[in-house]
Parts: sequence; C-alpha cells; structure tokens
Amino acid sequence: MKRETGRLERPGCSIHYEVTGEGPALVFAHGLGGNHMSWWQQVGHFSPRFRCVTFSHRGFWPSSAILGGPDPDDYAGDLAALVDHLGIESFVLIAQSMGGWTAVEYAQLRTGKLRGIVMAATGGSIARDKLGDPAALAAWEAASAATKQALAAAGGHQATGLRMLAEQPAMALLYQHVDEANAGLAKEALRARMNGMRRRPPEDLAAAGCPILLIANEEDVVMPPFASAAIARMVPGASAAMIGKAGHSAYFERPAEFNALVEGFLAGL
Repeated sequence: MKRETGRLERPGCSIHYEVTGEGPALVFAHGLGGNHMSWWQQVGHFSPRFRCVTFSHRGFWPSSAILGGPDPDDYAGDLAALVDHLGIESFVLIAQSMGGWTAVEYAQLRTGKLRGIVMAATGGSIARDKLGDPAALAAWEAASAATKQALAAAGGHQATGLRMLAEQPAMALLYQHVDEANAGLAKEALRARMNGMRRRPPEDLAAAGCPILLIANEEDVVMPPFASAAIARMVPGASAAMIGKAGHSAYFERPAEFNALVEGFLAGL
C-alpha cells in the first residue's frame, strides 16, 4: 500500500498530513476531539481503492501548537493549500464535527475541486438557530446536558457517548487517547471562536456546487440528530441519513455503517 507523510508550511504553523492509497482523492477533516489518526477505520477501508488524505488541523498534534489555540477562520485556507500542494484536482471532502467548519468555509472559496462533501455530525459555521425547530432544540439541549453530566461522572467523553462507553470500552478509551494527544490545546478558546463563526444560512452550502451528504447520529449530544435533515431540506443537491444507536462519533463507534453510507454516496457521484 502506497503511503507517505509530510508537512506543509503555512503562515504561523506547519500542517502534518498523510496520504495512503491510490485512486480518486478522499480528504478527511477531523473534529475537536481528534487529529489525523481519528480516521484509521476509514483509511483502512477506502485506501485500497482511493487516495486517502488525512491531516491534523493547525494547533492539533502533530501539526504546530499555537499559543492560545488556532483560529478556525484559517482552516479553509489551510485545506486549499494542502490540496494544491498535493496536486489534487478533484476530491470528496469528508468532515466530522469541527471539520464541518473547514468544509462550509472551503465551499465558499468556490475552487471547483469538490466532487462531493460528507458532513458527519456537523453543521459547521451554519447558524445554530437554523438547525431545527426552537422547541425541539431546547428539549434536545436539556436532555444532552443531563447525558453530558452522566458521562463526566462515568469518566467518559461527550463525543463518544454512554453507549460506546458501556458497549465498546476499549474503543472509548482509544478515542480518549487520540484526543489526549492534543493535551496542550486551548479548547475552550477554540470553541468560542467556532461559535462566533456560526452565522451562515444553510443555503450557503450550495456554494460547494456538488452533492452533499449529511450524516446524523441518533444519540448525539453535541449535534442535534434532527439538524442534518433540516439543513438538507434547504440545500439543493443535499441529502441526509441517520446512524442508529450511535453518539457523536459514529465514524469511530459504528464504522461499518458509516463507511457503507459513504460508499453509497461515492457510488452516486
């Protein structure tokens, strides 16, 4: 299996990336609890037929640490530079959670290189009040707060959820190990900056000019499960799917179901 690693020099930092396999390009943008390693179950599945590109966002190990935390406004430019650096003319972007900010903002650059986008458990920089009925959002937020408290008491991570902690404790621990590689990251400052970017209407996603699949997770306490369908209804060429019995990180918890949804999406492009 062809594999290479490298670093891309960017203003104020360097970006670590890895490329595995050959074929049409898939680029993976990880979430706040991850880094380039988060996608091991996707790279292992897709790399025999695709050129899989994983990277760590600026500020995330082993990319450069940034004092005070990174500015997510820089993510789209970093992705554009990485794609150009690797000579990629066309690709599918697979973004989870925080990676959704990268995806939505990259779409606004209108590079013409996107064949498709998978938005997994994320609305990115889409305004929170556009993600569903206000009463449903309030009810979900209350229930999620209670679940987060239970997770904290059990030593779990909100991005894995109670089910993974109970049914797949080794996977839940591995997720935490990946997250802890970013131990020096100023997460709260980064969350605040991400929240400050939540201004876009869902229709802005249409700037991507390509099909979009939004994947929701039934037991997500970070992203409202109903939000993906709500966004898809407002974006031409977008569709939504749900993974049952899964928390925020279904790509990690339910890789077979997640990979199958991505397979189906790729087959339709």
